[in-house]
Amino acid sequence: MESAWQRVESMHHWILENGDKRTDPWLLIYSPVPIICIFLCYLGIIWIGTKLMKHKEPMNIKAVLIVYNFAMVGLSIYMFHEFFVTSWLANYSFLCQPVDYSPSPLGMRMASVCWWFFFSKVIELSDTVFFILRKKNSQLTFLHVYHHGTMIFNWWAGVKFVAGGQSFFIGLLNTFVHIVMYSYYGLAALGPHMQKYLWWKRYLTSLQLVQFVLMTIHTGYNLFTECDFPDSMNAVVFAYCVSLIILFSNFYFQSYITRKSKKF
Repeated sequence: MESAWQRVESMHHWILENGDKRTDPWLLIYSPVPIICIFLCYLGIIWIGTKLMKHKEPMNIKAVLIVYNFAMVGLSIYMFHEFFVTSWLANYSFLCQPVDYSPSPLGMRMASVCWWFFFSKVIELSDTVFFILRKKNSQLTFLHVYHHGTMIFNWWAGVKFVAGGQSFFIGLLNTFVHIVMYSYYGLAALGPHMQKYLWWKRYLTSLQLVQFVLMTIHTGYNLFTECDFPDSMNAVVFAYCVSLIILFSNFYFQSYITRKSKKF
């Protein structure tokens, strides 16, 4: 019988051999080991960082936050443009879109923006680091860590095996939401004088929820139709989106419904 380690080695070998040959040479894609190491470092930073900052004053990183958030707005605009324009030019279907594994210009363009989307999720781990440095520990919720920590794996697998196809819809929606979200954070970072213009935070959470509902419907539809896109990937995305709907709904209820009722 195979030992547990042999089974891990066998799975690792299968992953190495069965990925998209177009994206295998790209940064962090060929093997899952680098992204696992990044994830473990992420958890370690949360654990060690909160302890190191416990008896220290919050750091003033206003300038860093302004640059970071508006840089993320710029990156999100670029990715949204690429998802939209490439899918339009390639005549993508919103109902069923197989992956174009060819080295064609449009196929490679879609694969490229999928990689950038994945890499943006690695960059977004910085959100957590900034919370720690500013001692915003109330923001380090299970929802925050779960969402940030799992997205890097989801989109690593996406670029490794299905860089394009149905995946474009998720990228298109999420980059649009992140344009709005990081615009909010960038404006908030400018200082307290901006708060009067940021009354729409509640609607940002609503927008995120609508995004996950649309993703769930889109993926669920493809689970029950004949479409040349892996059902295993659809099933994972469907379950993941359901988990985010539950967690974000709870956040919305606790932040806006319960808090509002307490005021009365």
